[in-house]
Amino acid sequence: MGRRLQVAFLAVIAALAVGVMVAEAQRRGRGFGEYLRTPTPQSFDGSFNFCRVMSSYSTRGDGGGWMVDYPRADINLSIRLGELTKTQISLAEGEPNHLVVRLTDPELFKCPFIMMTEVGQTYFAPDEAQRLREYLMKGGFLWADDFWGSYAWDHWESEFTKILPPNEYPIKDLALDHAIFRSQFVMKRVPQIPSINHWARFGDTSERGEDSAVAHARGIVDAQGRLMVLITHNTDIGDSWEREADDPTYFYTFSVEGYAFGINVLLYSMAH
Repeated sequence: MGRRLQVAFLAVIAALAVGVMVAEAQRRGRGFGEYLRTPTPQSFDGSFNFCRVMSSYSTRGDGGGWMVDYPRADINLSIRLGELTKTQISLAEGEPNHLVVRLTDPELFKCPFIMMTEVGQTYFAPDEAQRLREYLMKGGFLWADDFWGSYAWDHWESEFTKILPPNEYPIKDLALDHAIFRSQFVMKRVPQIPSINHWARFGDTSERGEDSAVAHARGIVDAQGRLMVLITHNTDIGDSWEREADDPTYFYTFSVEGYAFGINVLLYSMAH
């Protein structure tokens, strides 16, 4: 992001953060189960819904569960999208109408954007693989985020062959001149964002040492060249949204780029 744009964006985000911190304090007392909002046909009103995939996990690989960063990342990014763009955000009970979907849910096809987190241990059952392939072929967009190191990558790459054959749909690093890096904010790098706990404990950004020293934004395109799968490896973009109100230093260090990249991705996914 250009220096002048970064300063302006930081000023806007810093001002908006005050309101988020107040709301966050009010939400902390609510239980996890209150946020588990699964979709119905009535969940979709033509406005934006953040759709998170409730995925299955294997005994191999390296990763956590689908609920990492949930629900605050989903809520906070939706709020920022509404504040910093003209996108209309779907609301329910006074907050963004974020949804948790299974790959076998019929409502999956009402989500133009879905996100998976901690994908380094993901398992796709045959019916899940078939539905995700159908979703992508029909124009859907998947963002897979937050996994670190070569072991997690190898597991994800192998598992994803169930969805799309790599000889037809290879995974490639995205060049920095790709439209996703400039949908609204001009990004000059792939930000490496650690979890707040790793950063507080070790003070660095690589969660697997030398094995995860470089952050990557990789993708898979369809026959028309549309990016349909985004994979952010060796970085945890979602934590920059979830943790914005927990530590001002973490916020100023990581959330500016995290939100800029996240908004770019959402705008790209809905415009292509």
